[in-house]
Amino acid sequence: MRKTILGISAFYHDSAAALLVNGEIAAAAHEERFTRKKHDFSFPINAVRYVLQEAAADYKDLTAVAFYDKPFLKFERLLETYHGFSPRGLVSFQSAIPVWIKEKLFMKRLLKEQLETLGDGKVPIYYPEHHLSHAASAFYPSPFEEAAIVTIDGVGEWATTTIGYGQGNKITLLKELHFPHSVGLLYSAFTYYTGFVVNSGEYKLMGLAPYGNPESPRLKDFVRKIKTDLVDIREDGSILLNMDYFSYATGLRMVFEDKWKRLFGAPRREADSDISQVYMDMALAIQQVTEEIVMKLCWTAAKLTKSKYLVLAGGVALNCVANGKLLRSGIFDDLWIQPAAGDAGGALGAAYAVWYIRDGNTRILNRRPDAMQGAYLGPSFSNREIDRILGSYGAVSSYYESFDELAKLVATRLAEGKVIGWFQGRMEYGPRALGNRSILGDPRNPEMQKKLNLKIKYREGFRPFAPSVLEEDIETYFELDRPSPYMLLVAPVRAEKRIPAPNGYHEKSLYERLYFLRSDIPSITHIDYSARIQSVSKDVNPRYWQLIREFETLTGYGVIVNTSFNLSTEPIVCTPQEAYHTFMQSEMDLLVLENFVLQKDEQPVGFRAWTDEGASGPDPDSPYADPRTGDPLIVTATGALNPTTGTRYEVEDGIPRLFLPTEDKELDGANVT
Repeated sequence: MRKTILGISAFYHDSAAALLVNGEIAAAAHEERFTRKKHDFSFPINAVRYVLQEAAADYKDLTAVAFYDKPFLKFERLLETYHGFSPRGLVSFQSAIPVWIKEKLFMKRLLKEQLETLGDGKVPIYYPEHHLSHAASAFYPSPFEEAAIVTIDGVGEWATTTIGYGQGNKITLLKELHFPHSVGLLYSAFTYYTGFVVNSGEYKLMGLAPYGNPESPRLKDFVRKIKTDLVDIREDGSILLNMDYFSYATGLRMVFEDKWKRLFGAPRREADSDISQVYMDMALAIQQVTEEIVMKLCWTAAKLTKSKYLVLAGGVALNCVANGKLLRSGIFDDLWIQPAAGDAGGALGAAYAVWYIRDGNTRILNRRPDAMQGAYLGPSFSNREIDRILGSYGAVSSYYESFDELAKLVATRLAEGKVIGWFQGRMEYGPRALGNRSILGDPRNPEMQKKLNLKIKYREGFRPFAPSVLEEDIETYFELDRPSPYMLLVAPVRAEKRIPAPNGYHEKSLYERLYFLRSDIPSITHIDYSARIQSVSKDVNPRYWQLIREFETLTGYGVIVNTSFNLSTEPIVCTPQEAYHTFMQSEMDLLVLENFVLQKDEQPVGFRAWTDEGASGPDPDSPYADPRTGDPLIVTATGALNPTTGTRYEVEDGIPRLFLPTEDKELDGANVT
């Protein structure tokens, strides 16, 4: 009999759904990939429908539904926290309590109402605790028969950090750190104070940290102040925060800004303002303190469990710099990190918790690298579907029967300095693009980082790009002796490949430091000679592996630049429509959709993205032109009109359908004379 368990995370950030069929992962996806709302926290109705469809399952056929935390315990924490800090948090309590009563306390009813929209059927709903869901997501799909488990995030119900032990189908939680004392919230407080957005800007803070001056007296002073004024770090890795400086427990902000300004001598940075050295040093200081805490926690986990292996989950497990240093510390022989380590991964963990802990099913160790299938667990699209979509846009494409020929063409274009959108197979689960929804470039090109950041991703120039490297070649380029399939380990670029920094480097402005030549693969070498590595296995992703192998044949380098296929404020693209739209809105040169290849300069002029080199059209200042006549077009949200001929082109998903003219001569919103 087929047993199916649906896991759900929702209502905080990064909602998601995952489906287990007889204990194997059938599908998993983030809700944001369907709604196009970054970090969407709403009930993941679209993700649920997708995972059921992928497994050819109906709601009424489900064995169980698992929700990733216990809502009533969260409500209890809210009440006790406000009581403990009263009257300081009265204002935020009054604003929060109606929402919690409506949306959180009655979560069971809300979940049932949402699930009933999927069909009839009485399916039991279970509620594993938040950090148990994280622990299950880390241990059960890992390659280890037994392992120490460490979960670190902002907060679940009460727990903010846990240490546990997994063996067979059992998980035992050994230690917990409780709210308001939280490593994740400490890091998020600095995310906030340095001008980034909490719950989405932490990776920016991590990327900014290497620009701090490790030799400066200010850095040492910042580290000292963090450890004496803000947080007491115990030998076992547990912490006590000085809540006189933090307002997240009772207020509507993360910190008491006046106190932080007096402590650090600088105000909170305004978003999008210039980043001065003081904030770079602040980023490095909290990164160093976080690494110290993580290291002590993991030493404690090793002592308690006597295990040689470690698994990690929770949002802090996405701190790949700390992960890399943890691996190199030798505390454990090996570690494995859940690729969807944040709250989205809680959906998978909740389902696993029901399958193994509640139902007691036997865990059969997966003989593959792990049970995650490379994290390629989302939607895919056939060549036939893609052909239909491209036809509806009037897009110009070439179809390659032979993938060998396609891979050689794309590798050649990469070697020529082109930027390529790469869309293949099932979408990734987790925040990283791992070669199925990626933008690719040549790592040897010293201009590639600048081009990708400023002209394609439209994001901060200081942020580094990751390499995708052939698994068998990883030690050729990096000081790492094992695979890193999920881009969750940072390691140094090999010393012989580095180029020394210029004199007076730390005295230069952030902008002046961005693009000096750091190695012979400069576009993936961060300012501190590190790289966030994805190793690519022929067995797990044969198409991506073949592309990189072809690039190596051409250039001698078995490594390419890989960044997520999205613009700065958008989720990673999920569908061919979104991929094409993003391609046309940016300065990518080629788009590969399965076996279809599209060149930017072959697309209809009317909705081709116009590059610095100019455009082939009657007026480069008017980027919309009729592809048949060259006449300038008038474009609105509802359509495009050639005022000379009267031809109207409809708009679909924000893109004019330039090869589908209609007979209407009028266009709402266009001022035609």
